[in-house]
Amino acid sequence: MTSHRPAAVVIMAAGLGTRMKSATPKVLHEIGGRSLVGHAVLTARALSPEHLVVVVGNGRELVEEHLKLVDPEARTAVQEQQLGTGDAVRAGLTAVPKDFDGSVIVTSGDVPLLEAETLHDLIAEHDKHGNAVTVLTARVPDPTGYGRIVQGADGTVAAIVEHKDATAEQRAIDEINAGIYVFDAVTLRDGLSRLTTDNAQGELYLTDVIGIARTDGKRVGSHVTDDEMQTEGVNDRVQLATLRAELNRRTLTKLMRAGVTIVDPNTTWVDQTVDVARDVTLLPNTQLHGATVVGSGTTIGPDTTLTDVEIGENATIIRTHGSLAIIGDGASVGPFAYLRPGTKLGVKGKIGTFVETKNSTIGDGAKVPHLTYAGDATIGEGANIGAGTIFANYDGVAKHPTHVGKHSFIGSNSVIVAPRTIADGAYLAAGTALTEDVGPGEIAVARGRQRNIKGWVARKRAGTKTAAAAEAALADQPADAAKPDEQQA
Repeated sequence: MTSHRPAAVVIMAAGLGTRMKSATPKVLHEIGGRSLVGHAVLTARALSPEHLVVVVGNGRELVEEHLKLVDPEARTAVQEQQLGTGDAVRAGLTAVPKDFDGSVIVTSGDVPLLEAETLHDLIAEHDKHGNAVTVLTARVPDPTGYGRIVQGADGTVAAIVEHKDATAEQRAIDEINAGIYVFDAVTLRDGLSRLTTDNAQGELYLTDVIGIARTDGKRVGSHVTDDEMQTEGVNDRVQLATLRAELNRRTLTKLMRAGVTIVDPNTTWVDQTVDVARDVTLLPNTQLHGATVVGSGTTIGPDTTLTDVEIGENATIIRTHGSLAIIGDGASVGPFAYLRPGTKLGVKGKIGTFVETKNSTIGDGAKVPHLTYAGDATIGEGANIGAGTIFANYDGVAKHPTHVGKHSFIGSNSVIVAPRTIADGAYLAAGTALTEDVGPGEIAVARGRQRNIKGWVARKRAGTKTAAAAEAALADQPADAAKPDEQQA
């Protein structure tokens, strides 16, 4: 951190968020793989503050539970009633020791694009000039609705004038208050103690602390960010979507500059929490979420959504939906595959077309090429699972495992009734319904014996096109042609 003074951060996250029209507290809505308040906490923690406090109110139990996962060291303070920003910060300071005399950074839980570097610069400006208060500001093309920064002749902040109170001349000012501040702790406490609700809203305004400091002859400075999007907040779902798209654009830009090929950024979504290595290619309509990790040389997409999936190097994943799965180096998945939690695909393994896997380990070089359900299965190295195989793992009460040995071969259209063990180097004949284990080198055949009934079509389907075709084929047969039953004999 630029400053050597001790610092505390207070994040205001107690608002009702009524414009979101949601049962979920506003600050728990997500963009880029994190909640809004999660972004705010992560940015604040990058300052290494001595105290980090989140002010909660609306949906406080949900927000407090979420914060335990996001940052267990963060403290919370409760704003019992939403009586304004001044009241929120006053509540936040109850979680900071009364003798704390460093800098207090005040941010908001609904400004997700704010970066730690911007806060570092704000603090540096504050310390450089020995300000009592320093305000983060931005210049915007349309400042309508925002508080304007009125600069004094000495370059300090003379006043912050709300839009509704501004003169025509003041409304022409394009520098706005971002609602993010650094205060000297003594100045902040003193100012908060002198706030009144003598305003149209009947609330305690944090901006009034700035006016009090100015009246007391203290220096109030500002720091202008050249990235106005960092100051944008979320009040409704339209703004949520706008900032989600902007955050994604920034995430993809960083990835591409780091050596990732993204064929169509307009249809590609990658959470900030995802780790993508160099020389990865992301094809159109790809989404990577959560704690997904992608190894170098891998190609993903098109039309693929992966959440919390670990992918090795040089893998290929096409038209696949997967979550909480592991895909090994050089493996191939899809198209139209569904990888459910607990799937582990080994090096150069294959999960093919219309295959669903769940809680299954598929060994190195093993193949599940198509039309298969593999649940609670362990499939050994080099094994081949034929088309249409079903691992029947559920008996209506409990799930049961199946073990398929190394280099075993499962014939097409087989049903394996778990729990079952198929040893190394074993075979299942096509169409087998397996109800007993299979030993090494054995072949299991469990199906009805085929029976061909001569003349059935002529008797049961007389007059149909099928009967006519059969009659013609019989007429074309040589007189000494062997009968099917004679061939079997």
